Amino acid sequence: MSTADQGPSTDAVTVMVVDDHPMWRDAVARDLGDAGFDVVATAGDGDEAVRRAASTRPHVVVLDLQLPGLSGVEATSALVTQDPGTRVLVLSASGEQNDVLAAVKAGATGYLVKSASREELVDAVARTARDEPVFTAGLAGLLLGEFRRITTDEPSPASALTERETEVLRLVAKGMSYKQIAERLTLSHRTVQNHVQNILGKLHLHNRVELTRFALEHGYDD
Repeated sequence: MSTADQGPSTDAVTVMVVDDHPMWRDAVARDLGDAGFDVVATAGDGDEAVRRAASTRPHVVVLDLQLPGLSGVEATSALVTQDPGTRVLVLSASGEQNDVLAAVKAGATGYLVKSASREELVDAVARTARDEPVFTAGLAGLLLGEFRRITTDEPSPASALTERETEVLRLVAKGMSYKQIAERLTLSHRTVQNHVQNILGKLHLHNRVELTRFALEHGYDD
């Protein structure tokens, strides 16, 4: 499997850490730096985060929701609007459904609660940089339930998908990585990538984040 298949290595990934608590912010930045990420900036509020992201252009912004000035949700929306290449990973003390939904709707790629381990955070940042949505265990289920509730009466727009593509879409909805999907379906990593590209084309979507939102909104789970 090539490096290109796996996405950028940790030392090629630039990260900004945003939190209004200096000790927590510094600890997260230190852990990510020790793991090999290039921490290019930190910020203590939403406005500062947007300003610094404009000059440093981080691949991933690790961001708290409870921020002074622009809220975490508002900052997320501003960051992804300012640079569509920026991926936001929310790291919050809250696991409330409304907060998770608001963050995802604003453009966040992933959502972790602060009780996550250092290893979970490092893995989440790496996956976020590869445009793979990642959520603390249980939060993906909350999203699935809510989006299914509001779209129960809508017909599925994915009737053009093959049976295998539908299987892949269901696993995307569960937040699984390409590697996990490949192992589950006994396929190569490249074949899974090809299926995802075909699905994106058929659904007129542009990237993995949009595909995950589509899957969640239309209840594609097992």
